[in-house]
Amino acid sequence: MYWIILVVSGLFEAVWANALDKSNGFTRLVPTLVFFVSSGLSLAGLSFALKEIPVGTGYAVWVAVGMVATITYAFLTGAEMVSPLKLLFLAMIIGGVIGLKLTH
Repeated sequence: MYWIILVVSGLFEAVWANALDKSNGFTRLVPTLVFFVSSGLSLAGLSFALKEIPVGTGYAVWVAVGMVATITYAFLTGAEMVSPLKLLFLAMIIGGVIGLKLTH
């Protein structure tokens, strides 16, 4: 349960990161509102998950999930170009998160 909430809150991190980009410095209403709601949900989920998951592991997983989701979205929308090296480094991040989970 705590791990699922941690992963979902990491996905909300990707939502707020993209909304922040789209908010144009908080000058666009809808992306700004999405930013504040999703950042609140993301931090609340992280806080809840840290009741059972050690802070170092939980924070690393939360950031990694958000980062991988954010760059995957950028790849899918064409905002960033996919390259073999980027995919390799993403795989390394994912492998590190799996390793953290397995050693918990």
